[in-house]
Parts: sequence; C-alpha cells; structure tokens
Amino acid sequence: MNVPEMFGSMVFNDNIMREMLPKKVYQSLKNTMVEGKALDEDVADIVAAAMKEWAVSKGATHFTHWFQPMTGVTAEKHDSFLTVDKSGSVIMDFSGKELIKGEPDASSFPSGGLRATFEARGYTAWDPTSYAFIKDDTLCIPTAFCSYTGQILDKKTPLLRSMDVISKEAVRALSLFGKNVKRVNATIGAEQEYFLIDKNDFAKRLDLKLTGRTLVGAAAAKGQEMEDHYFGSIRPRVKAFMADLDEELWKLGITAKTEHNEVAPCQHEMAPIYDNANKATDANQLTMEMMKKVAERHGFACLLHEKPFEGINGSGKHNNWALSTDDGENLLDPGRTPEANAQFLLFLTAIIKAVDEYQDLLRISVASAGNDHRLGANEAPPAIVSIFVGDELESVISSIVDDKPLSGKTSSMRLDIGTSVLPKLARDNSDRNRTSPFAFTGNKFEFRMPGSSFNIACTNVMLNTAVADALASFCDELEGAADFNASLSALIRRELKAHRRILFNGNGYSKEWEEEAERRGLANYKRTPDALVHYCDEKNIALFSRHRIYTREEMESRLEISLDEYQKAIHIEASTMLEILRRQVLPAVLRFSSSLASSVQVKKEIGVTSEADKALCSSVSSLANELLSKCDELDKCIAESPEGTEKAAFYAADCIIPLMEDARGLSDKLESITDKSYWPFPTYSDILFY
Repeated sequence: MNVPEMFGSMVFNDNIMREMLPKKVYQSLKNTMVEGKALDEDVADIVAAAMKEWAVSKGATHFTHWFQPMTGVTAEKHDSFLTVDKSGSVIMDFSGKELIKGEPDASSFPSGGLRATFEARGYTAWDPTSYAFIKDDTLCIPTAFCSYTGQILDKKTPLLRSMDVISKEAVRALSLFGKNVKRVNATIGAEQEYFLIDKNDFAKRLDLKLTGRTLVGAAAAKGQEMEDHYFGSIRPRVKAFMADLDEELWKLGITAKTEHNEVAPCQHEMAPIYDNANKATDANQLTMEMMKKVAERHGFACLLHEKPFEGINGSGKHNNWALSTDDGENLLDPGRTPEANAQFLLFLTAIIKAVDEYQDLLRISVASAGNDHRLGANEAPPAIVSIFVGDELESVISSIVDDKPLSGKTSSMRLDIGTSVLPKLARDNSDRNRTSPFAFTGNKFEFRMPGSSFNIACTNVMLNTAVADALASFCDELEGAADFNASLSALIRRELKAHRRILFNGNGYSKEWEEEAERRGLANYKRTPDALVHYCDEKNIALFSRHRIYTREEMESRLEISLDEYQKAIHIEASTMLEILRRQVLPAVLRFSSSLASSVQVKKEIGVTSEADKALCSSVSSLANELLSKCDELDKCIAESPEGTEKAAFYAADCIIPLMEDARGLSDKLESITDKSYWPFPTYSDILFY
C-alpha cells in the first residue's frame, strides 16, 4: 500500500487544482479560499468543468451539494452529470452555476419556526474553503445551507463566520506585538470514540436499532473493572476494520493518525491530525459516516451513542482546540522567550475570560439526551465547566494576580508582563486532568465534554466567538495605550483576578468540587433542558449579534430545535422500551414462570419438595406484576405529555425518564433470575464479549 499516493486520491485538492486549472483561474480560486474574495462566474465555469472532468475520471456519475442541516448529520441530494445537447445527444456536463448554488427541497429539515412547512425553497452555497471529494461514485461539494430569506439553517455557516471573527480579533492582538499576519485559524483535532459490536447482536436488539443504546440490560459479571481493554492488544477482526477505515479516510484526505482500544469492552478511539475548524468538522462528519459503512463490511455495527451500555464508560469526542497563524505559529504555545510569553499570556487570559463569561454556552453546545447519561459519570467531565491549567501555569497566574514573586526556581524574580524577567515556560507544563472539561495540555486546550455523536461545529462556534469577543475588548483597551507594557500588565492582572473562579486543577468528580463550584457561582446544569433554556439569555444574544454570527431569530430557532430534539429522543426511547417490555420481556418471563409453576405441580404430584421452584416462581411473578404496572404507568405518562417544546422537554426529564429508570430496574432484575434460554435478545455478556 502506497499511502502517500493513496492519500487524498478522492479529493479535488490543491495539487489537482494547480494541475488542472489555468494559472489565473487557480490564483483567483485561491484568493477566494484564503481571503474570502467573491468568485467570478466565468472562473466558476472553468473550475466546474475541471472538477467534473476529474470526478468522471474517478468513476463519478453524479454530484451533490453536501451540507449539514440542524439534524446534526449530513444531507445530500444527488444529480447526474448527464444532460442532453441541442442535437439530442447525451453528454456529461457540470456548470459553474450548478457548482456555486443548489436548491434542495428543504421543507422537512428543522427550522425552529423560521419558516412554515410549505415554504420549501432553500439554497446551498459552495464553500470553496473545504475541498470537494468523491464518495460512493458521487462528487460531493461542501456547501452552506440557508432559507429563501437568507436565514441560516445549517451548522457550517455560523462556524465559518466564527472563524472569520476570531481571525480578525487575533490578528488585531498580534499587531500589538508588532506582528503582521493575514489570518489566524482555529485548529481542531477531534478524537472520536466509538463501540464495535457484532451486527447479528445489533439486529436482535430493537433498542439499539431505534435509539442507539440499550434501554434494558443487566450488567455482565465482568465489565471494565480489570482495565485490561484500555490500550490492550487489538483483536485481528477489529484491526482489519481499523485498517480498512484508515484506507477509506486517507483516500478522502482525512489524516487518521491514532487508533487504540478504549476503556470499556468493545470501545475504541480514532484521532486525526489537526486541521482548521471547518475542514476538521467536515472530516469528522465523514469519519462517523465511514465508521458505520466500514463496520458493516466487517460484520460489525458501529455505535456512536454517548452511552450505549449502562455500567461501563460511554463515548465522547475530545475537541482539541488551538489558534495558529497563517505562517504556522501556534499562539497557545507558551514559548521560551519573554516576548512569546507575554503574547501567550494575553491569549490565555482571553480564553479564561471567555470560558468564564460564557460557560453556559459551552455546556449548551454539548447538551443532548444521550450526553446526559455520560457527563459526570466518572468517565467524562462533570456538567460544571471549569479550566485546568496545571501547576506551573497556576503558579504564574497566582503570581500575576497576587503581585508576588513567582515561586520555585524563579522565586527571586518578580513577574512584570512584557519585560525580560518573564519565566521560561516548558512546552508541556501541565499534566492531563481527565476530570477537567477544558484542560490546557501543553499547546492547546482539550474540551472533553462533547458526545461521540455530536457535530463539533456548534462547540467551536461558541468557543471561537467567545474568545474573539474577549480579544476584541482587550484590543480596544490596548490599542493606542500610552505605555503598552504597563497597560498590558494591568489588563492581564485585572482580568485573571476577575475570572480566576473558573480555574480548577483538582478532581472534578468530587462532591467537594461541586460544593466549591456552587460557592464560586459556577453553573451546574446536569440535564439538557436546564442548560438549553439559557441559550437565549440576553448576554448570549448580544454576543452573537455583536459579531454577526446569529440573529435573535436564528438563536430562538436553534433553541426550539434543540428542545424539540431532546423531548422527541426521550419519547422514542420510552415508546421503544414499552414495546420491548410488553412484547419481548414480559412474554419471556411469563413463559419462564409458567415453566416453574408446571415444575412445582409435577414435583408435588410425585411427592418431591419444590421450595426453590416456588420461591423463584414467586419472585418472577411478583417482579412481572410490578413491571406490567410500571409499563401502564409509563404509557399513560407518555400520552399526557404537554404541548410546547420547553414544557415537553422538562416533562420528559422530570416524569418520563424516572419511570423509564424504574421500569429498567425491574426488567434487569428479571433478566438476572430468568433462565437464559428464555431471554428474548442478546445480553451484555453476549454483546460485549463476543
């Protein structure tokens, strides 16, 4: 396998464009990609023709505008290149107009009230900053998606806007240090966790098929307590899947780099090399799709739910975030020179301010019914947002805030921002605190709260915009300052003191931290509805309006969509659970109890003691009666769900979920005492240890 030759072979990338496009056309397109300049229609025609020629040479017959609606997954409508010329002959054609703009019938995508169902017209617009690629013999053109009136209906558009905003403000900040850069990119490395189970077991579990997680299931005798799966030897069958996945991703130009077993049985992780936030988001969406497709070929089902199995770790998606200039400088690298340290501390302070002021938005960006099962469950960070900076940076921050000499080897020095006495900070100046939601890990921040199924665009919109806002306020204050060093020193000291409450280096799982966080005034939204209702708080609307990321109406629509998605997910789970319990579990345990009753009768007739049979039959019958009653209660509860998305979401959290938990508890007890030959579907022992 020639990996360099294979890599990006299904991508209309820079090398292909340089080879196939006239020099002036190529340069015009690059100007559009790098500087955001409008693309001339004549240029678009030439690009489209080259793109079609290349795609057809790779076996493509169709094209699609590939976009990311508010469903959280990708969408595509395929059109063939086929057209009929004036003579009636069939030819393969693709115009610049078709490249730049599409018009899907988009009436059924979530809009959160931005438009009525009968208002079907929507537009997709080519995003030239993300390369086109071929998937399933179709040329896929990454696009943004908006309504007929221009309101955004996707996840890509706000991400692109937030990238422009943070670039603008970071460039301003760098100019304060005498640096002239054209662009700063938010870069992302998205670590993707997932489960692989046998697809035959998957097919026999209605809950996995309809909801992505097991709604009932007693714990296996062994789980993850031996810690023997984590980084363990990869089974040949799984390794074959990983090798196939790598090949598919490499063809698509996705830099799949790391793969290993994760903590839970059947759980694994894949991590790519960093890319700018837009490309990284597109790549992660493709990665999740490819994982499912490749798994099918290898006899697996790939589970991306945040908590497929109770009692063992769920899956997350660590969002590794940094800022990098167009010439490759990582702005979150502490560096080894005083100048770099002063610059680093300004950006660090902006991030600390942003996370503290908009901690609610970061929590909202990871809120879902699935992720609620995972956050704070000793496998993921708690629902309280905090920042881990490590001991060394904590010492630096303390010395700045307290205006005292830096402790340790440099204790004789007094910290003065912007002068030669700044300490030399090591590149890896912090440990990895696995309980921290937002941890500094040497030259980047790792946001560990997103769930495995999430589209990471939302998280990075929040993060980019909040940090850009902090940088903007800093630049407003520092630009034109009479004494830059003195003003910089005062600003950093003031802001770190004001936002120090968000810093926490300890155990995020501890009860003591929860109590301490409350004393500090940090938010603790444990359930999705509790977090979502703060999305349209005035300060958040002001933030996004100020930077032209969202309008108030667009934010309100997103809140409506998120609340609706949550309550629908719970309703689907509850209805699925009822079907499983009534049509599978209860009939199975009743057959088992009947068998026990028959055994008792037979033994009685021949004079044999049957106390064990009686006791077991009594236990099964009693639990079955309780479960039937609980099913009726749950059924009634579902039927009484109120109107209105917010009321329905809180009703689902307050009423439906507790009943589901009670019903599951009864079912799992029955599973643990029912003869396995009667149980109607694979158990945890079957699924996790195939």
